[in-house]
Amino acid sequence: MSVQQDSIKGNAVAVEESSNLPNMQTGSNFRNFGFAPSLREAAATAEEREASPTRTKQTAASKIQHETASSTAPADQLWSTSRDQAVRLRMEGSGPASRPPLTIHQMFLGTLENYGDHPALVYKEEGQWVKLTYRQYYQQCRAAAKSFLKLGLERYHGVGILGFNAPEWFISDVGCILAGGLATGIYTTNSPEACQYVAANCEANVLVVENQAQLDKILKVKDQLPHLKAIVQYKGSLKQKLPFLYTWEEFMKLGEEVSEEQLNAVIDSLRANECCSLIYTSGTTGNPKGVMLSHDNLTWTASATQDKLKFKEAGEVLISYLPLSHMAAQMFEIWISIWMASTVYFAEPDALKGSLGTTLEEVHPTCFLGVPRVWEKMQEKMKAVGAKASPMRKRVADWAKSVGLQYSYSAMNGHNVVPWGYTLANNLVLKKVHAALGLDRCRISATGAAPISKETLNYFMSLNIPIMEMYGMSESSGPHYVSCNEEYRITSCGKALPGCKIKLDNPDEDGNGEICLWGRNIFMGYLNMPDKTAEAVDQEGWLYSGDLGKHDQDGFLYITGRIKELIITAGGENIPPVPIEEALKAEVPIISNAMLLGDKLKFLSMLVTLKCVVNDSGEPTDKLSPEALDVCRQLGITATKVSEIIANREPAVYNSIQEGMERVNARATSNAQKAQKFTILERDFSVGGGELGPTMKLRRPIVMKMYQEKINEMYAGAK
Repeated sequence: MSVQQDSIKGNAVAVEESSNLPNMQTGSNFRNFGFAPSLREAAATAEEREASPTRTKQTAASKIQHETASSTAPADQLWSTSRDQAVRLRMEGSGPASRPPLTIHQMFLGTLENYGDHPALVYKEEGQWVKLTYRQYYQQCRAAAKSFLKLGLERYHGVGILGFNAPEWFISDVGCILAGGLATGIYTTNSPEACQYVAANCEANVLVVENQAQLDKILKVKDQLPHLKAIVQYKGSLKQKLPFLYTWEEFMKLGEEVSEEQLNAVIDSLRANECCSLIYTSGTTGNPKGVMLSHDNLTWTASATQDKLKFKEAGEVLISYLPLSHMAAQMFEIWISIWMASTVYFAEPDALKGSLGTTLEEVHPTCFLGVPRVWEKMQEKMKAVGAKASPMRKRVADWAKSVGLQYSYSAMNGHNVVPWGYTLANNLVLKKVHAALGLDRCRISATGAAPISKETLNYFMSLNIPIMEMYGMSESSGPHYVSCNEEYRITSCGKALPGCKIKLDNPDEDGNGEICLWGRNIFMGYLNMPDKTAEAVDQEGWLYSGDLGKHDQDGFLYITGRIKELIITAGGENIPPVPIEEALKAEVPIISNAMLLGDKLKFLSMLVTLKCVVNDSGEPTDKLSPEALDVCRQLGITATKVSEIIANREPAVYNSIQEGMERVNARATSNAQKAQKFTILERDFSVGGGELGPTMKLRRPIVMKMYQEKINEMYAGAK
């Protein structure tokens, strides 16, 4: 019997029995707040429910609002930095932002009422997929909540979760919230010192770790965590028995002595406008900030995103593999999934090192979210396979992709003109590619968290896989701007979620201004950081993103740079680096990463890395990738390693990069935006190396520090 199944058997909660469910302070059965059939019938006709299940839930909530105690606590301020202080919700008089606020528990019960037997979480055990239904998922969350209470979890104190995506991660997160704690993800790549900072900052009473490697990090800093009472390890056996250390099985049994009434009393006290979750920024410069998110931040954003993307209730299948300590993954895989009763499959821990492709082929998701690097890796792999095809197959594939690109652009622009030969191209090539990737039933392919190149977007458009870009922040509970199949433009992040507001502050003559956000999704504040919060949120409640953007005539948002990333040359010109970096990568296919330099310097230069093979640990090796080798063959070079190219200063490669840079420079709007020099680095950027953050975002200050000597060499003699 699996750990999960064993826990269910030992801690089962009969959802059908009202005595086991929380009552509101008025005494009404809390199961009714899960939108029982009579309430749903009163709220909407069957036709209305079919047309808008989200509206049905919210209308039902409105109908019984007067029968229940208020789901919000009194509050005057839009933001707070105290863990136990409520905030005023940004409610509107009508429209999506007027929806009744819900706690996480209320949202879960709404889904449980309709889809209790629907598969919720699916994980591998001894090579076989094992499923948990939503009823079992809820039972385990309650069992975990009781165990947290037994371990002494105090109200508004943290439960830190450190490990790869697994059912235990989800159950710990939701269970912590039901027990009145603050669910806190910790990046698996964090050092012991970084783990200590987060755990201390959230005053964690309990830490949930994946395995011995993560446990060892915590044990190194345990003496510096005065609030810590227990550690739970959810994978593998314990190498040592300590009084504060528990296996997952032991942990799930701890709460058997805690009564249903005790847990229900805690759940009854939860309020939608109070903090329930902390997302820690990656801390590129200085310590990370704890982004405080309320129940309403999470539940309202989940409902608004479903409205925009038209997710089907109980009809979506997702794969969980991106870091859950990051807002994008957590919003889509935990909160939106509970809201719409989707089925979440868990990838293997080495997903980003190569096994994700196998999981895609097994699961065939209906929605797939990938950070840009994931899509780029797919593109590189497909190009490498294509390079080995016969000349005839290459010609057929190129023709099919050209037709696919025409079709995708026509659909995007609303023309819906099917080009000649599309049906043949689709049957011969495109459908087969979709099936080989495991994306043959994927209706929504999405990306976010970092910039993605137009070349990659066009490549997938040619395969009739339009990638929907989204824009948001941890501070906006994830998505604020969203592209959808019915409304998108290439390189745009789409339009604001219904009920959210946007303004561009201090725009220049081209319409580029700082993106400012407002809505029910905007965070409560940074934990214990009033000064930082005041810098980010103005008196009217507008969140200043630090990103630059502009709108086109149809209202689509385009990200044009980041204020902190702007390079200000010695001549005083402001230059956004990303467009120049992406342009060079598009021009020179052997380049993997590029970083523009030139802040307070006389001219621009580039640090570049070459495409290489990644080892089983996800670290870049010295071996050139198949695509890079193909480029070398075309240039007449026999080198197979990055080090060989650098040692020999291989003229063909260096000239190829120089010529690509000159083509990019030819399109520059001014001389100040032209890069003059470049250096090839010995190894590619990676998360483990420190150059990339957990979502593959370039950490510019760290790269500058790591390669300062090489940078100095490029600028030696420049006055």
